[in-house]
Amino acid sequence: MSLTTEQTPTVLIVDDNSANLGVLSDALDQAGLEVMVAKSGKVALERVKYALPDLILLDVMMPEIDGFETCRLLKANPKTKDIPVIFMTALSDTTNKIAGFQVGAVDYITKPFQQEEVLSRVQLHLKLHDLTVKLEHKNSLLEQKVSEVSQAYTDLKNVQIQLIQSEKLSSLGQMVAGIAHEINNPVNFIYGNLVHANEYTQEVLKLLHLYQEEYPEPTPRIQAELELTDLEFLESDLLKLLNSMNFGARRIREIVRSMRIFSRTDDANLTETDIHECLEGTLTILNYRLKQKSDHPAIAVIKDYGLLPPVECYAVQINQVFMNILSNAIDALDEYDKQRSLAEIHQKPSSIKIHTKMISDDWVAIHIADNGPGIPPEVQAKLFEPFFTTKPAGKGTGLGLSISHQIVVDKHGGHITCKSSPGTGTEFIVKIPLQQTVSQVA
Repeated sequence: MSLTTEQTPTVLIVDDNSANLGVLSDALDQAGLEVMVAKSGKVALERVKYALPDLILLDVMMPEIDGFETCRLLKANPKTKDIPVIFMTALSDTTNKIAGFQVGAVDYITKPFQQEEVLSRVQLHLKLHDLTVKLEHKNSLLEQKVSEVSQAYTDLKNVQIQLIQSEKLSSLGQMVAGIAHEINNPVNFIYGNLVHANEYTQEVLKLLHLYQEEYPEPTPRIQAELELTDLEFLESDLLKLLNSMNFGARRIREIVRSMRIFSRTDDANLTETDIHECLEGTLTILNYRLKQKSDHPAIAVIKDYGLLPPVECYAVQINQVFMNILSNAIDALDEYDKQRSLAEIHQKPSSIKIHTKMISDDWVAIHIADNGPGIPPEVQAKLFEPFFTTKPAGKGTGLGLSISHQIVVDKHGGHITCKSSPGTGTEFIVKIPLQQTVSQVA
C-alpha cells in the first residue's frame, strides 16, 4: 500500500522492549517511513516537544508512566492531541481495550504481533490521518471563502442601498413588465380556447342527448357503464368547471393588465395618465396583502374617487409613490392588529381610504389614509429623510418615503405631506399639477 502524503510520514514507537523496537523499526523503515523511538512514556513526551510524529505506536505496559497515562497526556496537549495513537499490548481483554479507546487511542495491536498486520494498520491510520488533515485544511479554506463571500455580500448590500434610489423604479418596472409579458401569452391561449372548449362540450352533450332520445333502450354494455357513471352529475359539474376556469382566466388577465399598467416600461417620458388607473393597478399588485389570512384579518379599501382629468406625469414613478405609501399603510395596520384583541378588531376593522379630488383648475390631490395607530410627531419630522425607518432590521431600507418625496417634489413640482397623531391613523396627501412646466421637467 503506497502513501500519497507530500512528505514521508514519521512514526514514533514507544516500547521499553529493545527487541520490539528493533523489529518494528526495521519493518517500518523498509516500508519507506521515518521512524523515531522512545523506551518510555516520559521520553516520548519529551521527544514530541521537538518533533511531531504523524502516528504513535504506544506500548501499554511500561515503567514510570504506562501507555494509558502517556496517551492521556498526549491528548491533553493541543499540539499532540490530533496525532493518532495505536496501542500495542498483550492485554487483549475488553476492559483494557475500552480503557484505551476512552483515553483517545484509534486502534489496538495485540502482542505477539505480526509485522504485516502492524504495517497494514499503521498505513491505514496514516492515510486516515492524512485525509483528516487535508479535510480540515479544506474546511478552513471553505470557512475563509464563506467569510469572504459574506463580507462581499455585506459590501454589495451597502452598494445596493446607495444605488437603489436611482435604480429601484427602473428595475421594478422591468421585472413587473417581464412577468406580465410571460404570463400574458399562455393566459390568452387558455382564455381563447376555453370558448371553443365550452362550444365543443355543448355539441358533445347535445349529441349525447340526441342519442338518448333516439335510442332510449341502451345495449347491456352501455347500460352497465351508465350504472357506474353519474352522467347527470358529470354534465352539470363539467359546465360549472368550465365557467370557473373562464372566471379564473379573466381574473388573471385583469391582474396582468394591472401589472402592465403599473410597470409602464414604455412610459419613460411624460405622458397623460389616468391617476385612478394607477391606483387600481397598485391595489391589484397589493391585493394579496389586503386579503384575510390566518394571521391577520382583511384590510378594507374605501375608494372615494373624484372626477379627475388626465395628469401629465411620469407614470412609473407615480405608481411607485402609491406603492410605497400603501405598503407602509398595510405594514402599520398589520402590526396594529397584532397588538389588538379580536373584539377590538371587530369593533374597529382596519381600513385604508383613498380620496381623490381637484383642488384648483390645474392641481389634483390624492389622499391615502389608514385608521392605524398613528405616527408620533418626532417620527413624522424624519419620515422623508433617507435611510430613516421605524421598521426592524431587515424589514425596510428607509428609502421608500425619501424616494417618494423626491419623485413628487423634484420630478413633478408637487407636494407630499403627512398628517397623523397617535391613535387617529395616518394620512398622506400627494398634490401634483396637471401639467409639467419646462423648469420642473428639467
